[in-house]
Amino acid sequence: MSDGTETTPEAPAEINPEMATEPITEAVETGNAEAEKTEEKKKLKQTVEVKDVGPCKKHIKVAVDRADVDESIDKKYKELVGDSWIPGFRPGKAPRQVVVRKFKKDVNDRVKGELLLASLEQLAEEFDVAPLSPPNLNTDKIEIPDKGDFIYEFEVEVRPAFDLPEYKGLKIKKPVREFTEADVDEEQTRVLSNEGQLVPKDGPADKGDFVIVDMETTFNNDKIGDAKEITLRIEDTLSFKDGVASKFGAEMAGVKAGEKRTVEISMTDAVANPGLRGQTVQATLEVKDVKRLRLPDLDEGFLERHECRTVDQFREQLRVILEHRLRYHQRQSAREQVLSLIAASANWELPQDLLQRQARKTLARKVMEMREAGIREDEIRARQRLLERDVLTSTALAMKEHFVLQKIAEKEKLDLEPAEIDAEVERIADEYNETPRRIRAQLERDDLMETLGAQLIERKALDLILDSAEYEEIPFGKEAGMATVDAQAVRGEMHDPTAVPPSAATEETQG
Repeated sequence: MSDGTETTPEAPAEINPEMATEPITEAVETGNAEAEKTEEKKKLKQTVEVKDVGPCKKHIKVAVDRADVDESIDKKYKELVGDSWIPGFRPGKAPRQVVVRKFKKDVNDRVKGELLLASLEQLAEEFDVAPLSPPNLNTDKIEIPDKGDFIYEFEVEVRPAFDLPEYKGLKIKKPVREFTEADVDEEQTRVLSNEGQLVPKDGPADKGDFVIVDMETTFNNDKIGDAKEITLRIEDTLSFKDGVASKFGAEMAGVKAGEKRTVEISMTDAVANPGLRGQTVQATLEVKDVKRLRLPDLDEGFLERHECRTVDQFREQLRVILEHRLRYHQRQSAREQVLSLIAASANWELPQDLLQRQARKTLARKVMEMREAGIREDEIRARQRLLERDVLTSTALAMKEHFVLQKIAEKEKLDLEPAEIDAEVERIADEYNETPRRIRAQLERDDLMETLGAQLIERKALDLILDSAEYEEIPFGKEAGMATVDAQAVRGEMHDPTAVPPSAATEETQG
């Protein structure tokens, strides 16, 4: 039986591989096996200039001393003189200048690859450069000069440098509640309602009843939308995807079939028409029918469907669900408070290229979800500019949380056991009804296993913060019921809006 708790699964598709530190040498593809199997090398004599050229962006210029360049070139030619076969000369007897004339480009390419690899490895060892992606190093445009040092330069985005905020002993509010028999009664009604049936009702509609209406929406007396025979639940607040009728219960109180009522809808920033954002529109509802929800009997068949033998066992199961939901809210509330404190102290700048890349990916995913939901292209385009702003803000916040939690994990030397990775793979497999073997194969194919580990390390860092926090207990109010459906108040056919009672989250626990 579902406990009614909404969770946010950490699915493979959400894992972000871009924010892990990349080895700086990934920019070099030498195609040369010798460069991969070099003997123990002596250090190059090189000079390095590192300049800040933007938020979390560095320009690096490296000059490898000419003596090291000549030594590498000379070594290659000695190998070629001994091994090469050139027409007109016995094997290994061709003069050096002939070998140079024939193999100069090939030798220079090999030397370039080996020097770049060795130089970048030495750079990574000697300088504290933690790139977030391989450097934008175009090796095709880098050449070994005939004279002078071997010089190359590139720009790279690096992890932001910042001081950690105080993260131990944080003061966090913890919602608590002792569930009563009345709470179990309400939860029982909620579960029964999931299997209820709408039946005709004579007389006026009461709170919790349903009305079948034709709906016409206007703004400044101009019609902007309509819908036929939609079903609305009478609750204090009616919430659409793009607006809220906050007085819906009062405006529809005692309504009967055949009557018309006008309700006011405050449009949110989600409305597709920019001119309606923040405006109030009027919706005229013509009531065609009134219905009530008939609950099923709490009989043997119902109990069997919920894997219970007795009513007492069923009610005990409901109490367990309430406790589980409370623990979920406690953790979510604590997490939100911690991350809010992190965000408030994170006044440093982010790597802008990475931020833009991540925001574009998130926006593309949201646009794809809208298309899959059947939203028209013109409406998607109208919403996209607003989405771009919101996505950029939320992505920046998520990135700051990531960098802070990663730095805490490094400071606390948090690590993972293989069994923890296995357990997370199994959790994801359960979430997607797949086998752990298939999920692991997918993660390995997409090169996401290392990133999954980083995600688990962040979770450990958050757990460490929560474990050390000081909690102040506050009353956890009754959860408001919600009829969850999906519709717009304007622009397009409106069907199945969401009726929501007022939030009781701030009410004090009774009893």
